[in-house]
Amino acid sequence: MMKRRGFLEKGIAGLGGAMLYSTSGTGNIFTNLKEPRFMGLNEIPVPIPIDESDFARRREKARILMLSAGIDAVIMEGGTTLQYFTGVKWGRSERVFAYILPKDGDGVFLSPAFEQERAREQVKNHDLKTWEEFENPFIHLKDLCLKLNPKISSIALDEYTRYFIGDNLKKVLPSVGMYAANAITIGCRSVKSQSEIALMEIANLITAKVFVSAVDSLKVGMTEFELATYISDEFRKYKSEGGALVLFGKSSASPHGSIKENRLKEGDIVLIDGGCSVEGYQSDVTRTTVFGKATEEMKRVFECVRKAQDDALKLSAPGIEAEKIDAIARKTIVDGGFGPPYKYFTHRLGHGIGMDGHEWNYLVEGNKLPVVTGNVFSNEPGIYIPGKFGVRTEDEMLITDKGARLLLNPAESLEKMF
Repeated sequence: MMKRRGFLEKGIAGLGGAMLYSTSGTGNIFTNLKEPRFMGLNEIPVPIPIDESDFARRREKARILMLSAGIDAVIMEGGTTLQYFTGVKWGRSERVFAYILPKDGDGVFLSPAFEQERAREQVKNHDLKTWEEFENPFIHLKDLCLKLNPKISSIALDEYTRYFIGDNLKKVLPSVGMYAANAITIGCRSVKSQSEIALMEIANLITAKVFVSAVDSLKVGMTEFELATYISDEFRKYKSEGGALVLFGKSSASPHGSIKENRLKEGDIVLIDGGCSVEGYQSDVTRTTVFGKATEEMKRVFECVRKAQDDALKLSAPGIEAEKIDAIARKTIVDGGFGPPYKYFTHRLGHGIGMDGHEWNYLVEGNKLPVVTGNVFSNEPGIYIPGKFGVRTEDEMLITDKGARLLLNPAESLEKMF
């Protein structure tokens, strides 16, 4: 896990404080840092947690989407979606812990009775019911659904809800339609608020600072695991959980590497893909550099990848179909001499990101859904040449009402990463 998820220019090493979020412009946390008011900053901005008013607004938006979709209630287990709508963090086990959000009125939690005290610590502004070990929790869920709406006819389940939950619900509510809640949960989670973007910007800034330190630590003979361990340790210095995928040399020709452990040598490509979490919100950044002197081929590949990232950024705007953003980046890479389309650029251009590192929506061929203001995607083109090396550059891209912007300054070269 550390190797998979567990990042370059010294000029950003002292940056820290300015959070310049805007949904309507192109400014970001690196904007105007030469102004006197930003000089000497060396502290990360203090994150402002999402609060109950945010959770209430999210639930209200969900209810509006439920009415549009003809859904009477949404049921969710512990996990990211539950945390998104209520702030409650709860792991999963064979014992049912669930939340019912009706289209009208307040929601209700169902918890194992012996967990009641622990549940109550988090479930502060909601009704909490319990079930005993000898009872069938699905009978309790049925009774709660009927109490909330005696005429309930449709229930939607969060997409990550386990099969046995839906299967047993269907047994106790055979006449009630069971549906996926994607239109509701994704409809809410995929559009980020100003508070969410602010937390993601802090996570990105921390990631940039950790990458700087990581590249400073490179030395001949270092293993990929050693650098990944160093990166995880650096994230903890910022009181953040994070990590990175680290690839040296030929391993970088596979987007996610291999099980083989490599030692760093002069002239190797170094690809670092990772991020951290701030108040539950993720960063995901990839930078590629060279330990030593880059070859002309490496430089050519890098320039093509960066142009593809720029072209995708320029096209991105509300109303543009997701697949078209992927297509423009892929065309740039093919036109640069690295075709056909999936030979060297082997993966989609990007994924949604927020509370999960990968979440809806996706910039990929076949996805005709238009992007909207508030969407955040990874913009991560790459070129991977088997037996030689790979280059990927990845930044988070916010869709604004005037186009799109990156949450970090993009890489300028294999030597200057921010």
